Order: sequence, then C-alpha cells, then structure tokens
Amino acid sequence: MTALAVISLIVNNAAAHTTKVKPSQLIRNCETGNRATCVVDGDTIRLEGQKIRIADIDTPEVRGPKCASELSLGIKATGRLMELINDGPFELQAWPGRDKDRYGRNLRVLVRDGRSLGDILFSEGLARTWSGTREPWC
Repeated sequence: MTALAVISLIVNNAAAHTTKVKPSQLIRNCETGNRATCVVDGDTIRLEGQKIRIADIDTPEVRGPKCASELSLGIKATGRLMELINDGPFELQAWPGRDKDRYGRNLRVLVRDGRSLGDILFSEGLARTWSGTREPWC
C-alpha cells in the first residue's frame, strides 16, 4: 500500500501555505507498522515520509525522558494527538517566518475548524505553548 493510499493531501490555498489533510485510514503510532505516515510523539508526526513538527506546542519526550512523569505525560500526549488526527480532516498551516526547524522538520500548525490541535492538547494539560527554547518537564 502506498503512502497516497494512506493519506490524501490536497493543497487548499498555496498562497496562504495551507494544506488540507484527510486521513483515509487510521494513523497509528510510529512504533507500530507504517512509518511513512504516523505519529512520532505528542508534537511530531510523519506524513508521506515528511517529518512535521507541530510548531505551536511542546510536549514531554517519550524517547529519552528525564523522569517517569515526563514519560507518562508524553505517552498520554502522543495517544491524544493520534485521537485528534484520526477524528477527521485538518489543515497544516505554515509557521510564520520559519519553514523548518534545526532538525529539518517542517514547522506546521495543525488546525481543525479554526482551532489548533496543539491548543487542544494545551487545554488538556498535555502540552505547553512553544516558547522557542526547551524547558524541563521534571
């Protein structure tokens, strides 16, 4: 099965740098199965092989956490992000002023019905607003 069968990307408004994403099947954790389109952790996903960093939030690490509570919250954030993504179509909006992070990941905000999915994670206590620098979770 090709990545195109897993997810269809439709360029909605190239001038506004917005891409509409409509999953055609459940997107899973990158730990299991298809790694071309999956959820890496609470603030990083892969779509058709491209790594996307959710630009408006920071979530606890699930790889290399500094304490047990960080790992626990990171697992919850990852699971919740999978639920939000699988709830239906959403848009990828470009991050103003910067296209990629220092690791080469595309910086995007995930939006459904005018609301950032990152904001939902934040409101549920699973993320914090990205301040531009890493801060400890422990």
